[in-house]
Amino acid sequence: MIRLRDACMIFYPGTADEAVALKPCNLQIENGDFTTIIGTNGAGKSTLFNAISGHFPLSSGQIFFGERDISRMKEHRRAKLIGRIFQNPAMGTAAGMSLEHNLIIAGSKDMRGLNISLNAAKRQKFREHLRHLDMHLEERLKDNVGLFSGGQRQAITLLMMVLSAPELILLDEHTAALDPANAAKVMELTRYFVEEYKLTAMMITHDMSQAIDYGNRLLMMDRGEIILDIRGEEKQALRPQDLVDKFRELRGTQRNLGDQTMLTV
Repeated sequence: MIRLRDACMIFYPGTADEAVALKPCNLQIENGDFTTIIGTNGAGKSTLFNAISGHFPLSSGQIFFGERDISRMKEHRRAKLIGRIFQNPAMGTAAGMSLEHNLIIAGSKDMRGLNISLNAAKRQKFREHLRHLDMHLEERLKDNVGLFSGGQRQAITLLMMVLSAPELILLDEHTAALDPANAAKVMELTRYFVEEYKLTAMMITHDMSQAIDYGNRLLMMDRGEIILDIRGEEKQALRPQDLVDKFRELRGTQRNLGDQTMLTV
């Protein structure tokens, strides 16, 4: 699916402010993997996503999507292959547009001919998709998305991503800004969509229980590098305290995973 070869990202190189945000990274994500990523603030988690999505160019190294080298591909072109959801529920939807127009954009990735593209059949299909959210939005197609709650908007963003049919989805702490009930609902939907549509997903989270409970693979990052890669039965057997212990063992320090972040057990 996607492969990083010695991918490195350095900000302000050659200056007093030089910072290595991502050390030379070698990583391969296979089709169908659901990979969770944990680490302290500044560990390089979002930088890894920025590198994959093309938000920032690599300082050195390469990124391959299948056999295709996308290292120099612009972010807007990668967006046809890679979807990304951020913490802020407002970032994934157009608040001033109706729900049905948001959904038609997701399907077409185009803003031309919205009213022409909408018809009774498509509206019925949208209602069927929205029923899976279990938020009573199927009869609110003409309401502006700005009227919806943060949890509703993040669920809609997740649905829109599925409709846009990316080959890889990046979930960048996509429940961090939600209250516990909405966060649980969005995570339930995340699991459903990943399994139902056989998506390849990478998810950053500050919740260690969430990182263990979801997906088939777990990466731990610290100071710009991947320091732990666990998958399969070994991952399923983990407890949150095991991750804390492994972090201390690998770093040879009493520094806690929670020292620099809001990681929760």
